Amino acid sequence: MTPRRHAIQTAALWLAGLPSWQSSLATTAPAFYPQAKPRRLVFPSDYGAHPEFRTEWWYLTGWLGQGSSAIGFQLTFFRSRTPHAPDNPSRLAPRQLLFAHGALALAQQNVFLHANRAGRLNGTALRAASADTDLQFEDWYLRRVQRVDAEVYEGRFAGEGFALSLEASTAQPVILRGQGGLSPKGPQAEQASHYYSHAPLRVKARVQRGKQSQLLEGQAWLDHEWSSQVLMPGAVGWDWLGINLLDGGTLMAFQIRNAQSETLYAHVDARDRQGLPDPGWSGLKWQPRGRWRAKSLIEYPLPMDLVVGGQTFRLVPLMLAQEVDARASTGGFYWEGAVSLMHEDRLLGRGYLELTGYGAPLRLG
Repeated sequence: MTPRRHAIQTAALWLAGLPSWQSSLATTAPAFYPQAKPRRLVFPSDYGAHPEFRTEWWYLTGWLGQGSSAIGFQLTFFRSRTPHAPDNPSRLAPRQLLFAHGALALAQQNVFLHANRAGRLNGTALRAASADTDLQFEDWYLRRVQRVDAEVYEGRFAGEGFALSLEASTAQPVILRGQGGLSPKGPQAEQASHYYSHAPLRVKARVQRGKQSQLLEGQAWLDHEWSSQVLMPGAVGWDWLGINLLDGGTLMAFQIRNAQSETLYAHVDARDRQGLPDPGWSGLKWQPRGRWRAKSLIEYPLPMDLVVGGQTFRLVPLMLAQEVDARASTGGFYWEGAVSLMHEDRLLGRGYLELTGYGAPLRLG
């Protein structure tokens, strides 16, 4: 058995116990896990992992190429701290788990390729460093390199018959979400995360499919978020959007929903090309225009519109079939797709839309 297959099968056994872990966390989570609280984020250490928190992810998405030959990509690493006590003497106790998702959306072929991995952090083949962004799952990786004139993220992922290697750079400072990097996710103080973004990123990538290889350029977006409680009681999932606008600005928005798809909490953070707040997107409302059924038989609210001040903006997917099957890692299905932001017939920007909790309530273990 290969080390990778062993890691996946072993992680699957641990994941099978997640529901009982989650039910026990209903009363122990406040004491066992720290809560996200107001503080000044310090870099480069806050680029790295925060293993004391329950859940953390680094999320890199982007567009490569142009027109009908455009390619969307996703590379995400998730770290999860389990309820195993730190003083458990067993070196086999799975205190920290690492998951990784990678995907390519090939518009011209209407093909969506994805892969995911799961295993226990061990500091060698599976790593999430605390000093800076330095994540590894065997031959997959995402790491930050500080160069003289820019910050650069280097990344790689691969699946059956495909691979992507990239460099994404920026001279822009990080965007601190919420209140100085503390992003509320509900009305209670404990319903919050530490959250920052790096966007827009200039990206160069090599895309391989079978024996074919091509070099492409485009734009990307990186989010890093860590928390011990993101979803409030009654919430089943969220819709999230990150758009690199053609004028150099950025648009980030999310809403947290209940089982009736009603908004429990929502937030918008738009920035101009200098990174300053842009109030023009305040009051944004999410408005589905239809329903699309995936192979999983889950129906997603696609296409989706955004309504701002009486104007309607369309989110046009690069392709509809961008559902991620994460049953072998974090569990369940979610829609993670490259989208264009349109106003009437005018292109305003490109980015990614994430839709979670539609087939079943989202579980963050």
